Amino acid sequence: MKASDVRKLIKPIESAYSEMFSGRVYRVGKGAVSVRNHSGKAEQTVIGVHGFLENHCYFTQAYEAPTTELVLLTCSNYHIPVNGVTPETPEWEVPIKFLEATIEYDACILIQALSNLPSTDNIRVHGHSRGGAVILEAVRQRPELFEQVEVVLEAPVLPQGKLHALVTTLLEPVSHGMWPWLIRLINTAPSTAYGQTFFGKMNPRKKVLLAKLFSATKDHLTIVRNIEDIMEWMDRTDTGVYDHVRHGTFLIPQVDRILDRSAMLNSARQSPTTMRIIETDAPSHFITLDSDQWVPGFETLSAAAQG
Repeated sequence: MKASDVRKLIKPIESAYSEMFSGRVYRVGKGAVSVRNHSGKAEQTVIGVHGFLENHCYFTQAYEAPTTELVLLTCSNYHIPVNGVTPETPEWEVPIKFLEATIEYDACILIQALSNLPSTDNIRVHGHSRGGAVILEAVRQRPELFEQVEVVLEAPVLPQGKLHALVTTLLEPVSHGMWPWLIRLINTAPSTAYGQTFFGKMNPRKKVLLAKLFSATKDHLTIVRNIEDIMEWMDRTDTGVYDHVRHGTFLIPQVDRILDRSAMLNSARQSPTTMRIIETDAPSHFITLDSDQWVPGFETLSAAAQG
């Protein structure tokens, strides 16, 4: 990448979205981990890993139960989407040796969260889209941590997967230097111009969360690096990584215009029989936002803990 392109790409992007949050926020490297306060005695712990250009609010409505301890990742160089909480640096933080804005880097944030934060033994790690790849990379790096963990991979970026042809066609002519210009163009266009194509039928929660996608990261370089890294990670990662997942669910949408659905299914089918594949009726890549009815219940979690 040319130095002039990097200069254009590191211009800061202002944060454009946050929600009230009650809990603690820990800085971990260039990312963060937020732990939501829960009013009941925690019966299960859910760690949510957001997707490309999303934020951790993706999971908050799907896991509202007062007995759920909710831990939410903010990937490296993304804005932390919380109001009214001052991030603190935890004593358990360890330096991360990978390049920031990569799946490997964010997997290290997840590993630190999983190693230090859950207060229950019933643990689910739920990743959407790129978040699915972050989970699988963490499994690859530290398989022993996931032995009793249930994994939910929602419309996930998977080993040997592909982007949807529509996305590839759009990205091919874009040089690094064009990104800031392209994002300004997208941000000024009404989301109706592209929303229906990529996001499917809208509802109030989707509208709120998907309206500010291109303000999720702290700079344009993170956007470019995320995209390039997603494609490289899919190419170079082997489906053998599934062998370390003891209990897992793939949630596959009926229609996906972000990732290639058939490549996703082909990859998922290479997994061991302990992982189930649920082909949902979800009309878009954003399954949980379309309807949280697709989020598996916790009975699978207690069975996994006893298994």
